[in-house]
Amino acid sequence: MHQPNFCAECGAQLKRKGWGVWKSRNFCEDCVRREGKNGVVWSLTAIAVIAISAFALGRYLRPAPPPLIIERASNSPLSDLPVNANEPARKSNHDDDSTKDPSRVAQSTDDPVYICGARTKKGTPCRRRVHFAGERCFQHKGMPAMLPVDKLIIKGAGSSKQ
Repeated sequence: MHQPNFCAECGAQLKRKGWGVWKSRNFCEDCVRREGKNGVVWSLTAIAVIAISAFALGRYLRPAPPPLIIERASNSPLSDLPVNANEPARKSNHDDDSTKDPSRVAQSTDDPVYICGARTKKGTPCRRRVHFAGERCFQHKGMPAMLPVDKLIIKGAGSSKQ
């Protein structure tokens, strides 16, 4: 183990009375008394200040998060108008007018239901339901259908569920 022969601060020769891990210091008795515990406290304080300032600077220089953009499909039934917060709340789905008007119920059951029809990994046409003929499900966007358009219609399936 390395034991210095001279003080690192003043250069005075170090005299040791024995060997031990606790005796292998770099400073003489005078310099240790002069520095005291302030040297250790000062160095720990300096390290803490540097670490905290580096953290604060990193937080300050961090770029702002990107704005939240919620996109929806172009064929969405929702309106493009902004929502008015002062407007009273609408009726719940349980009190919907379509349940009271039988002509609307009949119209919704007569709406055709289409399937995606694109080729799957298995080699069969995709059976996911889509809104209109020629549309593909999320997994098969941009792929051609395996079946003709007249075969993509599900007969006897209405959009109302009971």
